[in-house]
Amino acid sequence: MINRVVLIGRLTRDVELRYTQSGVAVGSFTIAVNRNFTNANGDREADFINAVIWRKAAENFANFTGKGAMVAIEGRLQTRNYENNAGQRVYVTEVSVDNFSLLESKAESERRRAQNGSSSDQGASFGGNNGQAADPFANSNQNNNQSASSNANPFAANTNSEIDISDDDLPF
Repeated sequence: MINRVVLIGRLTRDVELRYTQSGVAVGSFTIAVNRNFTNANGDREADFINAVIWRKAAENFANFTGKGAMVAIEGRLQTRNYENNAGQRVYVTEVSVDNFSLLESKAESERRRAQNGSSSDQGASFGGNNGQAADPFANSNQNNNQSASSNANPFAANTNSEIDISDDDLPF
């Protein structure tokens, strides 16, 4: 049996990071995923998917993302239930995240945070599920140089020359 979910979308709000009584970090968030088609009015709709992420990955995800961040998440779909204060059984279906990827550059992320008015400290270390610390924005000098001139040709060999491609060179 297979239960894998891969989603790419934007966070609808900042990650809500909490800790269990035993000190385990848990983050909950909602990701908006655009549909591939438009409705009768020609508008593109989105699905809003709840997700939960645990342990060090939750802390890293909360530290390096925020409302509007473009992210990819991978995990499994799970359903849980509980009884609310009114005695009713409540069922919750969500993605339990095993892995995530940040899909925007550090510059884009900082620009979005400035527009949203968020000035939280983003100095924490980054690590995947293996617990090894690494910088998600490695090669920052290379990334900063490329992002400074967003219209620069990424295929040019550190020159401002254009690439000469004819229609015969294209595979389609």
